[in-house]
Parts: sequence; structure tokens; C-alpha cells
Amino acid sequence: MALRPVMVNIKALDHSAVGRFWAEALGWSAYSPGVTTYVGPPGGLVWPDPVAVGIDVVPVPEPRTTTKNRVHLDLATTSAAHQAELVARLEALGATPAHVGQGEVPWTVLADPEGNEFCVLEPREIYRDTGPIAAVVVDCADPRAMARFWDEATDWTLHEVTDEQAVLRSAKGVGPYLEFLRTHDVKTVPDRVHLDLLPYPGDDRAAEVARLRALGATDLDLGQGDVPWTCLADPEGHEFCVLAPS
Repeated sequence: MALRPVMVNIKALDHSAVGRFWAEALGWSAYSPGVTTYVGPPGGLVWPDPVAVGIDVVPVPEPRTTTKNRVHLDLATTSAAHQAELVARLEALGATPAHVGQGEVPWTVLADPEGNEFCVLEPREIYRDTGPIAAVVVDCADPRAMARFWDEATDWTLHEVTDEQAVLRSAKGVGPYLEFLRTHDVKTVPDRVHLDLLPYPGDDRAAEVARLRALGATDLDLGQGDVPWTCLADPEGHEFCVLAPS
């Protein structure tokens, strides 16, 4: 049994507008299969066996707080010129500069139209083949503990573990990295951005959820009611959902 990260879930007041932003930002397409806006590679919505880690923008009535998100996206670039061009294009689409205490760094921190932070990285060899999303980055207190949980929770390969960071990626060697970076921030509000995991076709979702609980995940009540997915939190309280495989 195994689970795979398949979507970055972003809550938004205007899911259509935020979905359009991310589709244009990534050069992908926006689909509206229901009440959410899904952003993924062109070619149609592939489900229940997605070929990339997409973005699902979900409408919510609550505006974003000023608290920095604990999960954000890093975007890849191929050259200094590409980085500058991408930043300019994103700002033209509605992104704004963001200040999260980064100081003088070679990457650019921006926020999407509803204030969700993300980074446009300088060219890095490690991200040359990830596609437009270089990494899904998660702030945490203990990267080693996160490595233990997420290495067992998913079928992704653990590439690096130190006191400062833990890095995973699909065993197929494609798509973005999942990176847990050590910070001293304390979680005070529910995450505005989280990961969605999906069992493989034919696997038992209930058995997977039970396995995650045994690894240290806890049940999470977000007021979701009777839904075909399960909301959980990892040992540090990062929210995530286990979706139905069909």
C-alpha cells in the first residue's frame, strides 16, 4: 500500500481568479470539475490517476490572515534572464512582492492575488527537470521527524535528511520535490495551503488512513461533514487530506 501527493490545495475567496492566476503562472490549464478550480498540465483533467502534482483551489468564505503560510510553492527557472522575465510576468498577472524576513537572497518572494506566498528561484541544477514547480516547501520544527512520517506515509523517495531539512521526491524521478525546512515559527491558525494524497487505483483508502494514524497522524475536523475524503494532520499539525481513489 502507498499514497502519493497529487495536489496542493489552496483555499481562496475567489477560487476562479486564483485558479486562473496559477494556470497562467505555470503555463498550465484550469479546469472546473465541480465547485473547485483544478490547475494542471494541458491535455485534460486526468483522474483518478493524475500525471502531475496539480493545484486545487477551493472556495472558502474566510479571508486569509496575515500569518505566513507554512506551506508554499517554489517555482523553477532556467537562467537569470528567465527568472527576471518570470517575476515580471507574474507581477503583471497580479502577484505582489512579499516580505517574510528573507533578507538578501537570490530568489524572489511574491504573493498570489490573495496573499499566498511563493518563491521564484534562481536557476538551480537540482530543479532542471521538475517542470514549473520546483518544490512544495513545508515549514517545520523537526525535519527529521517529518522525514520519518512522510517517508512512511507516501511512496516518495527520501533524498536528504539533516537537522535543517528533509527532501523527498517521487520514486519515478519526475515532478517537484517535497521539502521540509526547519523554522522557529509556531503554528497559530489553520494552514491556508496543504497537500492532498491519493491511494493508487485498487488500494483501500480506509486501510491507508488507518496506517497513517498508526504512524502518528491525527483526525482533523475542519467542518467538512460527510465527505468522501479524510482530513488528517501530521505529527506537527500540518493538515492534509486522503482523497478517494475514484
